[in-house]
Amino acid sequence: MSHSAEDTDPGLPAGDDGETRRDFLTLATAALGVGGAALAVWPLIDSMNPAADTLALSTIEVDVKGVKPGQRITVKWRGKPVFIDHRTPEQIEKAQADDAAGLPDPQADKDRVKKPEWLVLVGVCTHLGCVPLGQKPSQPRGEFGGWFCPCHGSHYDFSGRIRKGPAPTNLEVPQYQFLNETTLRIG
Repeated sequence: MSHSAEDTDPGLPAGDDGETRRDFLTLATAALGVGGAALAVWPLIDSMNPAADTLALSTIEVDVKGVKPGQRITVKWRGKPVFIDHRTPEQIEKAQADDAAGLPDPQADKDRVKKPEWLVLVGVCTHLGCVPLGQKPSQPRGEFGGWFCPCHGSHYDFSGRIRKGPAPTNLEVPQYQFLNETTLRIG
């Protein structure tokens, strides 16, 4: 293919028809478009991150020094109630004896606690998300002494295991650890 003098751009070397410049401009425009789109979408992506107040509550520390044996307290963690039960020797013995019972969701008591006298549970019924009763001495604790969900009749034992009713699984044990003898970190 021959080029006439009229077809040649005076700014280009002889024999170059301008494709190099067009390729560069096409690539530069595409790169600029991709960068602009990324900058436009970033605020949306960043808004999906947890809020600072949520991250701050991802772990909480609880001082359990004043909780006497047989007493239960409730703290809030990640918007959910967490039951902390300072179990008596009799409650521990009963929970361990029930390991051999026919449990709908079998789990040994020792696998649900870090220290036998302290039971830490997410206080949300595993059936429909209700909050079971039994944290206060005046509330019903169900047939097995633990917690009772009056909405549909789930009964939990001293280890938070489902024993009777429609709940499919035991009350959840959150991640937790003892920082010392009286401080518990949940999360």
